[in-house]
Amino acid sequence: MVMSPEEEKPSDERVWAFERAAELLTAPSALMHLTMDEARVVVGYMSPQFIPANTTFIREGDAADEGFMALLLEGEVVVESVTVSRTEPLTIGVLGPGSLIGEVGLVDREPRSASCTTSSDSLCAILTRESFEGLINAEPRIGSKLLLAIAARLAERLRDNARKLRLYAKLAKAMQLEIDALLSAPRR
Repeated sequence: MVMSPEEEKPSDERVWAFERAAELLTAPSALMHLTMDEARVVVGYMSPQFIPANTTFIREGDAADEGFMALLLEGEVVVESVTVSRTEPLTIGVLGPGSLIGEVGLVDREPRSASCTTSSDSLCAILTRESFEGLINAEPRIGSKLLLAIAARLAERLRDNARKLRLYAKLAKAMQLEIDALLSAPRR
């Protein structure tokens, strides 16, 4: 099928999404240390996707191998997980523009560890595992920078979880000491 020159040109919205994604990838908070030109290369492997409000686009426990990562360009996403002995999900975080979502699913083939639901109409730039592998093969230096940034992000979350576990352990120990003291106190 031959496209007319008008169809070959990207839409204004697509150009805006492309540039917005590149800007977010180069922001100081992105941990990626990409130049604008490198970010544009990465974004060239991504595709924009509109996700309506109240849409769960990643579901905890989903074992389907749909390895992808989303860069949130506009909107807000709630990340939730069902923890041990709970039936209702616990909100882990609320993410805004510039956030990477689902990056673990990009690098492994395990079930999703949390659910992600849009709380408002959202626009994301999606990077599939297939596209990511294409980026690494075509642009190994840029692909490795992106992979290192994802690893840094995961390490940051791992350290945060370790801090939380230490806090929970201290709380559990303090509660156990109180329970032991109450149980050993003489009854009146």
